[in-house]
Amino acid sequence: MAETPESTDGLVLLDKPPGMTSHDCVKEIRKRCPRHVKVGHGGTLDPFSTGLLMILVGKATRLASFFQGMDKVYEGIFKFGASTDTFDCDGKVVEE
Repeated sequence: MAETPESTDGLVLLDKPPGMTSHDCVKEIRKRCPRHVKVGHGGTLDPFSTGLLMILVGKATRLASFFQGMDKVYEGIFKFGASTDTFDCDGKVVEE
């Protein structure tokens, strides 16, 4: 049985790449859905981070408030002794 737009509901677990915002990811999923289908996310991830982003589709968008308050855990690699002009990994090193 072929899926109809009315059955486009659920959760997409997306491995978010670095450099994309959570909104960018929602926008990409939205392009692949029928026009009337709502798409949202279960909480933002920092644009520099990678990790699991919960994309909610169709009727599942009603559950967003249950996911948005959940804890997140970040792991990172730090380079001590270096400063950049933007205070993040995208900036030029101005002091070491």
